Amino acid sequence: MSNFARTEELFPLYVPPVYLMKSSGSHILFTVDLEDWFQVENLRQAIPFASWASRELRVEKNTHSILDILDSLQQNSEDGPARATFFVLGWIAEHLPGLVREIHSRGHEVASHGYFHRRCSDEASFGALEKDLVDSKNLLEDITGDPVHGYRSPSFSITDDLLKVIEASGYSYDSSYNSFGMNRRYGRVDLGQYAKEGISIRISSTFHEIPVSNLDVCGRILPWGGGGYFRLIPLSLFRRGVQTILKREGAYLFYIHPWELDPGQPRINAIPAFYRFRHYVNLGRTGYKVSSLFSRLMGCRFVTCRDYLGFVGGITE
Repeated sequence: MSNFARTEELFPLYVPPVYLMKSSGSHILFTVDLEDWFQVENLRQAIPFASWASRELRVEKNTHSILDILDSLQQNSEDGPARATFFVLGWIAEHLPGLVREIHSRGHEVASHGYFHRRCSDEASFGALEKDLVDSKNLLEDITGDPVHGYRSPSFSITDDLLKVIEASGYSYDSSYNSFGMNRRYGRVDLGQYAKEGISIRISSTFHEIPVSNLDVCGRILPWGGGGYFRLIPLSLFRRGVQTILKREGAYLFYIHPWELDPGQPRINAIPAFYRFRHYVNLGRTGYKVSSLFSRLMGCRFVTCRDYLGFVGGITE
C-alpha cells in the first residue's frame, strides 16, 4: 500500500462543510516540476549527471500519486475537472515517454523543465541554454503531438536576459520567477515595468511570466508557493496564507515535485546537513497535506497555466 493510501485512510478527503473555505471564482494553478529524486539541486554535489542512468527511477510511481490526488479533487469538486501543469524534465521524458503521454491524455498540460536540470545561470552560454530549451520543447511535442507553451527554469534561476532567450526559443510563457529573496539560487527579474494580467505579467504581445505565488506581509515576502516551504509550514497556517493570496489576487500558483511524496527514496548523506534537512523534511506527510489543503478550497477552478493565460487574455489561439 502506498504512503498516500495509508494517510488517506487516517485522514479521509471528506471535510465537514463548516470547515470549507469559500473562494468562488478564484483560480488554482497547480504545477508539478517533474523530476526524480536524484536530479535535485540539493543533492547535485553528491550525484553527478554521469550517474543518473544507474539510479533507481521512482518518479513514475510518485507522479501517479499526484495524478490520483488531482482525480480525487475533481471528484469532490462542482467546478469541473482539476487540471494541472507538469513541467517535465527532458531526460525524464526520454526515459519515460509513456508517463508523459498519460499525463497529457488525462487532460493536464505538458510544459518544459529543460532537459538536464541545470540552472540557467550554469549554462556556458545563451546558445547552450537555447539548445536545451529547444531540444526539450521538441522532444515533448514529439511525444504528445501538441504544442508546448510553457517553461520553468530549474531552481527558479531566471534573469531578464534569460526571459528573452526563452521567448526566442518559441515559448508563450515562463513560470520561473519566485519573489522570495532569501534563497540565493533564485534569479531576479524586473517585472515592475510590465503590465499585470491577473497574476501573470505581460512581457510582450506574445510572451508572459507567471510567477510563483508568495505571501506579502507588511512588505515582507514569505515563501508560500510550495516545495520545502510547504512541507515545513504547519498546514493550518499555510491554508490561511493561501486564502489571503486568493482574496488579494484571485488566483494562486502552487508547485510540488513528485519526490516530495516519497519518504522511501534513497538517503544521501554526503551533502551538508542543511541540504539534507531541506530535502527530506516531512516527506511522509506531503500527500496528506496536499489533498487536505486543496480539498478545502471549494469554489476554485483548477486550471493549467496555459488555460489561465487564456482567461486573462494572454493566449487566444
